[in-house]
Amino acid sequence: MKVADLYVRVSTDEQADKGYSQRAQEEVLRKFCDINNIDVREVVYEDHSAKTFERPQWSRLLSTLKKTKGKINLVLFTKWDRFSRNAGDAYQMINILRKLGVEPQAIEQPLDLSVPENKMMLAFYLAAPEVENDRRALNTFHGMRRARKEGRYMGVAPVGYVNRITEDGTKYIAFHEPYATIMKWAFTEIARGIYAVEEVWRQARRKGLKCGKTSFWRALENPVYYGKIEVKSYRDEEYRLVDGVHDELISEKIFYDVQDAIDGKRKRQRPNVKAISDEIFPLRGFLGCPRCHRMLTASASKGRNGRYHYYHCRATCGCRFPAQQVNDKFVNELRKFKPRKATLRIFKKLLLEEYSDQNRASKSEQKSLHEQIQKLNGKLGKARELLLTSELDSKDYKVIKSEIEEQLIRLEARLLETSRQVQPAVRNIEQMTERALEALLNLDSLFLGADSEAKRQIIGSIFPEGLIISEEGCRTAKVNEVAALIYQINSDLYKGKTGTYDENSSKFRLVPRAGVEPARVLPHWCLRPTRLPIPPSGH
Repeated sequence: MKVADLYVRVSTDEQADKGYSQRAQEEVLRKFCDINNIDVREVVYEDHSAKTFERPQWSRLLSTLKKTKGKINLVLFTKWDRFSRNAGDAYQMINILRKLGVEPQAIEQPLDLSVPENKMMLAFYLAAPEVENDRRALNTFHGMRRARKEGRYMGVAPVGYVNRITEDGTKYIAFHEPYATIMKWAFTEIARGIYAVEEVWRQARRKGLKCGKTSFWRALENPVYYGKIEVKSYRDEEYRLVDGVHDELISEKIFYDVQDAIDGKRKRQRPNVKAISDEIFPLRGFLGCPRCHRMLTASASKGRNGRYHYYHCRATCGCRFPAQQVNDKFVNELRKFKPRKATLRIFKKLLLEEYSDQNRASKSEQKSLHEQIQKLNGKLGKARELLLTSELDSKDYKVIKSEIEEQLIRLEARLLETSRQVQPAVRNIEQMTERALEALLNLDSLFLGADSEAKRQIIGSIFPEGLIISEEGCRTAKVNEVAALIYQINSDLYKGKTGTYDENSSKFRLVPRAGVEPARVLPHWCLRPTRLPIPPSGH
């Protein structure tokens, strides 16, 4: 008596669409075996696609057949599309089974494969489902491409978005909070160029973002975040971006700033800064070793009476400092950059004038961007004319057109962002200036009361290249220009002066007396003749 294994396969979509079921297939196969006196050894149930033979249950069955070579005569299934939907793979698997002494057979499409002519029918049985698969895949491809052209995002929504369906069955993507807010923050941080991309990813994870590193990198290059949908090139159609029907998360300018940061076209303000820290070690990642000039790390050591916290060097130089002492020294350094109250009036005036200058600069930049766009459009028009007169090859024209269109997209994004920045309300600017100057007056208190991330922002804004710590105190190669000016006013310009020293008074001596060198000319808004101190006699 012959012995057979029954192979029952059905994929989830086939069971839903065509009504296939494993129970129905098993019933037909067992009835066939009863009629033909075939002994059933095992029934193998499979729920994977037949596009390939990389199926778990089939792999297990093939392994069993190799171990029991000569004991199994048949592998039975209902139709050849249950066996495979790929003609090439099917022929190869049939040869493997024959070498094991096993004959594959479809009971509803029986073929005697020892007859050469039957191989033509086998080719038809195997090719028909493959053609059906290819047609279905092609229809799906064109349908998804048409949807993309209409501005709809296809597939699983990117991080920060979620798939939704309207009442009429239309699919779309919408913001998924809080991940959308975190992704917006991440784009903005990378565009600023302060932290490396992986560091921004780590901070985003600490904020609650559920996204792997690879997925995060892919998200940064996805134009869906600024409201565009990619339509890839296909045959004669070129790659292009279309406006999406979903809401944009970031502006186009921020997106391209991020691309420049990733490509290395934008110089980071402070490269390779890590923000791994806690409340005890706010200076971690900013302190350099005074001996070997490597970056200090931080850790806690367990002692007899508790834990002791240190900033220390990883190298063999053995340099380390108690964390609390270093933190206190840094707060003392911050107090040196607190401006006198009388100085704030000058700073406020300067800030408002700088704001006006920036507005003028923004308008000037708008004009420059308009000129660049017109120039590029002129080049594109000239290339089109050369193409029409056959002086330019079509391939060269496509290359030129692609390069110009990429430049135009970036320039238009910058133009849009610049137009948004021009002329905010002056009242808001004055209020923001007042709050900023108030923060400068209480910089040490602001630092002590801030969380770890805010503390690091304060440190990075004043000391962009970090600090070197020593027994004497803190020193740095570079200080923020505004902070350096405040320090100079507080220390050098007051040293050795006589007269009024009240920090609330406007009579402090910022202007040198007229003597051998001519007095410095002040801006018109600083001239207060009645308030300037009277020079001592003899000068």
